[in-house]
Order: sequence, then C-alpha cells, then structure tokens
Amino acid sequence: MKNKFNSAATVKVSCGLLAGILAPGVVHACACGCGVFDVGTSSMFPGGEGGMAFLQYDYQDQNRNWSGTSQAPAANNDDKEIRTDFVTAGLQYMFNSSWGLQVQVPFDYRYFKTKDDMGNIVSTSWGSLGDIRVEGIYTGFMADLSAGVTFGVKLPTGNDNYNPAIVDRDTQIGTGSTDILLGGFYRGNLTKDQWWDWFAQLQLDVPVLIQDEYRPGIELDTAAGIDYKGFSLGRVKISPLAQVIFSERTSDSGAAADSDNSGYQRIMLSPGVEFHIHPVKIYADAEFPVYQNFTGNQLAAPVLFKVSLSFMF
Repeated sequence: MKNKFNSAATVKVSCGLLAGILAPGVVHACACGCGVFDVGTSSMFPGGEGGMAFLQYDYQDQNRNWSGTSQAPAANNDDKEIRTDFVTAGLQYMFNSSWGLQVQVPFDYRYFKTKDDMGNIVSTSWGSLGDIRVEGIYTGFMADLSAGVTFGVKLPTGNDNYNPAIVDRDTQIGTGSTDILLGGFYRGNLTKDQWWDWFAQLQLDVPVLIQDEYRPGIELDTAAGIDYKGFSLGRVKISPLAQVIFSERTSDSGAAADSDNSGYQRIMLSPGVEFHIHPVKIYADAEFPVYQNFTGNQLAAPVLFKVSLSFMF
C-alpha cells in the first residue's frame, strides 16, 4: 500500500514551522502527515481585531524508504517516490479581541512512482483540490491575546479516487474523511526588552466520518520555539527563529488501509525567518528530522520547506 497527505498555515509574533515526512513495510508504503504544516508559522497567531489573507507554498520529496528508526533498503517498499507541491490560499479574520475564523483552501500537485502488480516501475502525476479546513479561533483568555484555542473541521473536498489501479487510498491527495480539528497556542516574552519571545502550539486531527472502509490515523502535531525581534533593515523588521517539532500519527485502519505500514513518531528541528513590512509578512523555514520511528516501511523526506506571504487588513 501507500500513505497520505494534507497541508498549510501562518500568524503574528515570530514562530514558525514545517515538517518532514516519512513512513516504513515490504510491499507498498508511503506517508505524509501533512498536518505538521498547520502548526507554528509565526505569521498566524492572531494579534488583534482585523483580517489577514495569506498564500502558502509547502514542498516535500519522499524519496527514501524508512522502517523503525532507520533508513531501510528501497527493495523493501514497492513505492519509490512521492513528490508533492502544496499551495494553500487562506483567510483569517478576528471579529474582535476574542473571536475569529480561519479558512484554508489547498491545491496540491503530486508525482508518484511505484511498482505495479506485474513488478514494473510506473509513475503518474496529478493535481487536485485538497481537503478544506474551517476553524474558529478564541483568544479571550488574556488581554494581550497571548493564549488561544482553535476548533473546527477538515472537509473531504480533496480527490481520494485518482487512478485507483496505481494510487492507493493512503497516497491520494484527499483522505475522504471528515475530521475534527482541535488546537491551542501560547506565547510570551523571554527578556524584559521584549526582543526575545517564546511560543508553543499544538493541533490534533481526529477523523470521525469516513468513506469506503478507509480511516486515516489520528495525528498530533506540536511545536515550540524562540524568536528574536531586534533586527531591522530600514522599514523591514527581520525575525529569525528556531523551533522543535514533534509529530505522532496512529496507524490507518479499515479494509482499504495498510495498517502494517502506517503510523509514526518524529522530531524535527526547524530554523526560519520572517520579514515584516507592514501590512505584508513573508515567512520561510525548513524542517529537518532528527528522530523518526515508523511502522513497517514508508517513504520519507529528508527535509521539508515552507514559504508564506500574508497581507494584513
């Protein structure tokens, strides 16, 4: 079998995030865990009443087989490569200092190379609307909006049935499931001069309604990091940051799933930088896995990349 995917985000105060993807088994196996793209990202924490439109690009190339805590022979996995470009358009709007709404609409383009049932190497490429996310935001715990929670749904809008003779359910762009999304964040100052900040964030993705006997695994993505706000170049404020990301995903289940080759835990280190020229922010980071433990055999990416452009109004 193979594995799965999803996508993106951004907010205020500097933090950031992106995440590598990997997965392990003998036969077909690949994986995504792309919910990691939705944690961190400095431009996304709400800073007050008003709106923000953003466009985000994420990239990962899953081109090595991984099993347990180490790289495994490519011969153990019929799947050879999954290369994906994620483009996400989004809108966040805070109606007041306590309540807001965020919508993310992804479009993904994927290249997939695998062995068919005859043992021949075959490949295919396709693009599709991804799974749309709609989330409410509550930041009324503190006057400075330093803490907040998010709650919403991931809708089954992505294509989950492209070329099923080659592409298994866990490699489709859409999961075919409706998921409950729950998250939270907190940020604060490390120094009295307020040049150094710290932040923490998490998001839980729980599939609740499924189709065609395929249930994606439950995914938890967390991030914690620090950023520095003391650099500027003319009107441009420059904020470098560093963060650590932890992700865990349970194995998929159902008759259409490859339970023996899905599910993982991983830790990534992610340097990033944000440029702010009001009302525009540009954010970029890279995520490097330093520990990963995958069930079975799955395809892994050595690094993930993220770039986002946001406009406040």
